[in-house]
Amino acid sequence: MIFWTGFKLGLGLIVAIGAQNAFVLRQGLRREHVFAVALFCALSDALLIALGVSGFSAATEAMPWLEPVLRWGGVAFLSWYALRAARSAWRGGEVLLAGEGKAETLGAVLLTVAALTWANPHVWLDTVVLLGAVAAQYPGSAMEFGGGAMTASFVFFFSLAYGARLLAPLFARPVAWQILDGIIAVIMASIAARLAFGAF
Repeated sequence: MIFWTGFKLGLGLIVAIGAQNAFVLRQGLRREHVFAVALFCALSDALLIALGVSGFSAATEAMPWLEPVLRWGGVAFLSWYALRAARSAWRGGEVLLAGEGKAETLGAVLLTVAALTWANPHVWLDTVVLLGAVAAQYPGSAMEFGGGAMTASFVFFFSLAYGARLLAPLFARPVAWQILDGIIAVIMASIAARLAFGAF
């Protein structure tokens, strides 16, 4: 029962479209390093959830420098990524055709998703702080709760990454990519602005 409570809360927190999810969706559509990206995101979430469930959130109070470092690092990276996506939306010309287009290296893709994951304070707030606080309400069963939340992350990221292929016919048209890149640019810029002005 507590496992499913963790699963539902974890899924509820992660479903909202954010910087990380938008990137996973894009990689799924491009069919580039899909498994690696989904696994990286799920494992990162699992690690952060484990930190929260084990009480790490209390330790962050002893490191007041961590929050501003995460916040402004996230603002800088998200702003850069928003500009990059906006440029792609403006230029257009991308289509989803197997075997065509310039593929990014696995290293470059993992560096990007790592920054979107670990430099985003919102991710830390949801996984470490919020889930950690809720898990504390289940003494003796916190790990079961955390296991449910971790499972939700794996289910969500792999479903998003591989389910994106169902949209492949739509993204065979360049305008669909321009719209997606435009949406991603707005998402990234809005998250950067909210971080900068402390709206989280």
